[in-house]
Amino acid sequence: MHDHPSTDSVVVDCDRCLVRSPGACGDCIVTVLLGAPPAGIEIDAQEMAALEVLADAGCVPPLRLVTPVQGPETQAV
Repeated sequence: MHDHPSTDSVVVDCDRCLVRSPGACGDCIVTVLLGAPPAGIEIDAQEMAALEVLADAGCVPPLRLVTPVQGPETQAV
């Protein structure tokens, strides 16, 4: 199951990823296809769907991006 709604784009900013590490990044589609990008990239809904098909088929690893959730406990006071 995928956490990305089909109408939203996904901004991949490796610097903000909570699981950024050699182990997680080495098995992430962004690193496999692009090397870790120096700046964030935006993947639209169609591109994300295509990447998910490739990952589900075992051709590439899935997107491993985990970002902080904005909520009352994480907002600046």
